[in-house]
Amino acid sequence: MMPKNIIHEILEFAISNSASDVHFSSNEQPLLRIMGQFKKVDMPSVDHDSLSEALMALLNEEQRRLFREYHEVDLAFSMDEQARFRVNIFEHYNGIAGAFRIFPGTVRSLDDLMLPAVLKELVKRKKGLLLVTGPAGSGKSTTLAAMINEINMKRREHIITIEDPVEYIYSPMQSLIHQREVGFHSNSFSRALINALREDPNVILVGEMRNVDTITHALQAAETGQLVLSTLHTNSAAECVDRIVDVFPAGQHRQIRVMLASTLVGVVSQRLVPMAFKSDRIALMEILVATAAVQNLIREGKSYQIPSAIQTGADFGMQTFDKAFETLRKNNLISPQFKLTDFV
Repeated sequence: MMPKNIIHEILEFAISNSASDVHFSSNEQPLLRIMGQFKKVDMPSVDHDSLSEALMALLNEEQRRLFREYHEVDLAFSMDEQARFRVNIFEHYNGIAGAFRIFPGTVRSLDDLMLPAVLKELVKRKKGLLLVTGPAGSGKSTTLAAMINEINMKRREHIITIEDPVEYIYSPMQSLIHQREVGFHSNSFSRALINALREDPNVILVGEMRNVDTITHALQAAETGQLVLSTLHTNSAAECVDRIVDVFPAGQHRQIRVMLASTLVGVVSQRLVPMAFKSDRIALMEILVATAAVQNLIREGKSYQIPSAIQTGADFGMQTFDKAFETLRKNNLISPQFKLTDFV
């Protein structure tokens, strides 16, 4: 039988070993994802009944009801001040499973993460749309949290976050911060965005622009004078522009390109690369800054020319993945054994 506190014990073990994710599955050993790689925990396999009991103990009555109805449920919880966890519990062919994403209890700063200086300039903007993109597990949430942290430390603003679920927890410093969770504090991203405009915000963080309604309201918020930060699952800055436009019906593409051109502040597309000198990873970033020339490319539907604009935009803080990789290697932050194609 599995001890009732085994989940907490494994999560504590995962934190001490700098894991990013923990996976529990019926009749399997728990698995940790460390530096992007799976490693089994040296312990017996966890039987289905014990794991089900332990996972269900994490849920409140409403979450149990949702799990019974849909056979899967999302939640988040904190463990003391060590870390916060985003969790998905789901049923599968052989039983039950839980996937835990770990968010450190302390929000790291842009300096701590050794991110490019231009990010500090981008978050100084008072309005517009600032996007962080990349595949799942590429550190988007951590970068966004560092951006919010930068604003919180330096400016007296009203920051509203709309997330599903709430990931990092912010302690107000200079700013007033309200964090709202979809499903608990609002019924949807789009509804929370509509109401956020009535709540006197300066900065709005949207956990993810998932659908046409959320994208529409995010663009409108950026257009009406707020700085909106959000994420998309795209592989490059140029692809991000196309993804936003293509979400809308063809008849609206021209209108959306004009709106996006006038509101976009920048796009940060990233991957995580193992560091050379410690057990950690650093973000490899392609950075697009929405200069007048870039805005014109978006407006004219010439997003295929954006990679060239990034290549020639170093004076504005822009960089390609190639240039970013070269810089990290030159500064001895990543091992010479790696190639750019390992990550991009």
